[in-house]
Amino acid sequence: MPIATDRSSAARRDIGHFSAAHKQSIRRKLLAWYAKHARDLPWRRSRDPYRVWISEIMLQQTQVATVRNYFSRFVRTFPNVRRLAAADEQAVLRLWEGLGYYRRARQLHAAARKIVSEHAGQFPQSVDELRELPGIGRYTAGAIASIAFDQRAPILEANTIRLLSRLIGYRDDPQSSAGQRVLWQVAEDILPQRNAAQFNQALMELGSLVCTPSEPKCDACPLSSLCAASAAGIQHEIPRPKSRQIYTEVREAAVVVRRNGRVLMRQCAPNERWAGLWDFPRFELEADGPLFAAEELMNKLRAQTGIICGPPTLLKTIRHGVTRYRIMLDCYHAPYLAGRVNASNGAVVRWVPVAELPALPLSTTGRRIVSLV
Repeated sequence: MPIATDRSSAARRDIGHFSAAHKQSIRRKLLAWYAKHARDLPWRRSRDPYRVWISEIMLQQTQVATVRNYFSRFVRTFPNVRRLAAADEQAVLRLWEGLGYYRRARQLHAAARKIVSEHAGQFPQSVDELRELPGIGRYTAGAIASIAFDQRAPILEANTIRLLSRLIGYRDDPQSSAGQRVLWQVAEDILPQRNAAQFNQALMELGSLVCTPSEPKCDACPLSSLCAASAAGIQHEIPRPKSRQIYTEVREAAVVVRRNGRVLMRQCAPNERWAGLWDFPRFELEADGPLFAAEELMNKLRAQTGIICGPPTLLKTIRHGVTRYRIMLDCYHAPYLAGRVNASNGAVVRWVPVAELPALPLSTTGRRIVSLV
């Protein structure tokens, strides 16, 4: 197969249009490899669409090793879609705590309610119907349709984007609109008429274990003899590297205010980071120097919650990252002086007994602050 770029009309005609023998060889070699090397993962022990769906949502932008325990705990608490739909969103978020990208959990909960209310608790089987559910895009719909129902639905995610780009020698940007069209076509073209469930899982597994980002194990790859990038010795150049992320440095403060065995807490509004989760009053700091920061903190606490506090004391500084931000978070304790809770920006603010803090869904840094409390 020629090395493919989207600049060549000849290459575009070739991309995704393998010969019948070539496609058959890809399928045979890949499935034989998967039969020997597939990992025993908890979500693979059943083709229940509910379990497939939960695992696919959890695995978005999250490592398999991290997801294992979360998945087992989640399906133990919510074993089916009706139990999930009936749950309180706060309970769902608490179980999700630490996985990040909390919008996934809220959409999961909303989708479960839609499946119960509009589909009588039965998972829709078509890709089009699946894509109407909150949080389910083209890839997730294809994964559920193929893995749970063995439909001939293509998939494309991080591992298969990398693998297929190398397989056809695609040297342009795989994330561009043109690149996505090419790779979706390839993913569909090589799918077998039957056994799509095993084939799609095998593609993802090969990408995860062998066709890795920085050091692809071409000598262990069942498709190396069919791979255009391997043949040309350019597997380390494909996919094209992403532009380097530029991070923004941010300084924030979180403040712990106690009153009669209770702690001031704020539930993040729908338009905020960590929407739906609880957090200590938190805001960006602009002042330089501890004296000016203390004054700013007291003013912003009152504006955000209605509570007047005394001079704050620094407890700890936590450094962490959120998407493109690198955050230095100063954690303070401040004594309560006066005022009644009066939330701003559509958030909920209340005094929470310290004993109830472990049950609240919190951000990772919020949980670390609880340990200080």
